[in-house]
Amino acid sequence: MKPLSNKGLHILLTLETELEDLLLDSVQFLQYIHNILEEKDVEVVGVTNHIFENQSFTSAVCLKESHLTIHTWPEFRQLTFDVFLCNYTQDNTAKVEQIADEVVQYFNAEIIQKHNIYR
Repeated sequence: MKPLSNKGLHILLTLETELEDLLLDSVQFLQYIHNILEEKDVEVVGVTNHIFENQSFTSAVCLKESHLTIHTWPEFRQLTFDVFLCNYTQDNTAKVEQIADEVVQYFNAEIIQKHNIYR
């Protein structure tokens, strides 16, 4: 097996929240994410969003440095979220950790699962 290089950190989260209204509002979430990314000087190159019949949503934000995605399950009061930034021009490890932490705070969520994958 080849050793890993320091290509970047990928964090995958499964969260649970009592704030069900946030699991139904993709517009507010995407605005929040855009603000976080702007503060951290992370460039968005595309966004796609799908709202399901029960108002849950799946959103994917394509970043110059990679991506972030979210899928909500209001019926379980849960969501999955992942974020990956590559280290092409700089070490973005701290930014990935901060983005993940801020999403947990946004949803006032309990972490059910968290995986840090170093690429």
